[in-house]
Amino acid sequence: MANIRIGVLDPIAQEGIQILEGEQGVEFESRVGLKGDDLRAALNEFDGVIIRSGVKITADSLQGNKRLKAIVRAGVGTDNIDKEAATRLGIVVMNTPAGNTLSTAEHAFALMMALSRNIAPAYHSLCDGKWDRKSYMGTQLADKTLGVIGFGRIGREVALRGLAFRMRVLAFDPFLTEEQAAKLGVQRVATIEEMLPQVDYLTVHTPLTDETRHLVNSGNLDKLKRGVRLVNCARGGIYEEGALAQGLENGQIAGVALDVFETEPCTSSPLFGMPGVVCTPHLGASTEEAQTQVAVEGIGLLINFFKTGEIRHSVNVAALDPQTLESVRSYLDVAYRLGLFVSQWHGGGVSACSLSYRGEVAGGDTKLLTNAFCAGLLERALEEDVNIINAEVLLRERGIELNEVRNQDKGAFSSSITCEVSGDDQTVKAAGTVFGHDMPRLVMLGDYRLEAYIDGNLLVFTHRDVPGIIGKVGNTFGSHDVNIAQMAVGRAGNEPGGHAIGVLNLDSQPPQSAIDALSRVEGVESVKAISLPSAGQLPTWLQ
Repeated sequence: MANIRIGVLDPIAQEGIQILEGEQGVEFESRVGLKGDDLRAALNEFDGVIIRSGVKITADSLQGNKRLKAIVRAGVGTDNIDKEAATRLGIVVMNTPAGNTLSTAEHAFALMMALSRNIAPAYHSLCDGKWDRKSYMGTQLADKTLGVIGFGRIGREVALRGLAFRMRVLAFDPFLTEEQAAKLGVQRVATIEEMLPQVDYLTVHTPLTDETRHLVNSGNLDKLKRGVRLVNCARGGIYEEGALAQGLENGQIAGVALDVFETEPCTSSPLFGMPGVVCTPHLGASTEEAQTQVAVEGIGLLINFFKTGEIRHSVNVAALDPQTLESVRSYLDVAYRLGLFVSQWHGGGVSACSLSYRGEVAGGDTKLLTNAFCAGLLERALEEDVNIINAEVLLRERGIELNEVRNQDKGAFSSSITCEVSGDDQTVKAAGTVFGHDMPRLVMLGDYRLEAYIDGNLLVFTHRDVPGIIGKVGNTFGSHDVNIAQMAVGRAGNEPGGHAIGVLNLDSQPPQSAIDALSRVEGVESVKAISLPSAGQLPTWLQ
């Protein structure tokens, strides 16, 4: 196996480089400051890359990429990565959310205290040779109300520091429950609108999304408590910077502290120089400890991904640890093979598909299983590479409806997956399971129950359930030198004389002449040849 090639595209702490230097089977190269064609070319030379905030990986820089499998952001924000483009190409995007948690929380609190005690202007006054105590009267944090929007790792750490300073803390987060809030000693609010009129200090710790962009803006300035102080160490654009300047001018806002800006680097802003403002150039994670932690964690994410298949802290695919991967690998294989099978059995345009998980497999995260099915369903239809990362995105891009149902009650098997695919005025249904540890089996086709191998060269034929059919099938293939390795048959009901289905595993792909001859056998109603991977052969994304 060729060595894994890792690209370090932004400067990272030496501790991360040292891990790469000591890792067997890994080659790495540092290339910083890349843009345009140079960046696009570099991304085609590496299996994985680690970046900070300097490099911008756009759809254009990823265009035509056939090699890159993973991007790690040494830090939290992934705004500088086109995640949609990466997902379409099957590239896992991971970040390191824990590494800079304490540093960012401390910086937010430092800015809050700098605002409260006028530290920056008081120091500048001293530098100008003045001893002016009256102009820099401050306000204490104790007994003030702190509003925290976004109650993830960083938001919680800021809240804990607020509590330590005897502040009353209000928290908003769509996933925060009353019980969790009470346990942490904060008060949960149901909406941001409810919070704004109550807080003396407001800090935000959310990603920048359509929902969080301009949470404070010119339209809701009057909803803020007069004299409020605002802090942002998360993402530029969560506050509308022009509105902040407006609020400072009319006295609605007493102070603004920003570490992040809508456009970075930012060296010119209407806020710079205004009274009551303190700003820093995106220093939230700029501590030696944080940079060491995100570098070490980021390199670990890359190495574990390539060596064990582990996916942690991904922003575009479900997390997957090696133990979980091993436990569901056989069902991922079943789901993938079902997708391959029904795409060929259906044979037409697909407009909708549904998946039903039953038994033990329904009790876990089925997203990866669904993605594996989608990968199989699309594999033969698309020129672009399809894998477990991009399959669902590519499916939905083509307007195909996808539904998923889970039922933990066991049926005939401890676990099973049933798929139904519709389009072009026809619907096909199939179900699969695993026998033993790693033996995929087809256990239902349409209304017919059977137990068939789901690998290699298959031939599916429907027929009238009358004597002599199986013998005629054997004679037909024998006359065309096609050997039948296995056979499984099933009937719709318990009585003979109706309709039945047969699945043959063949040692070779049957020639068209054999298929035509079988189609002419009296009692045979339909014939379909299907090609699947051989037993034990896994797609590259599952190996």
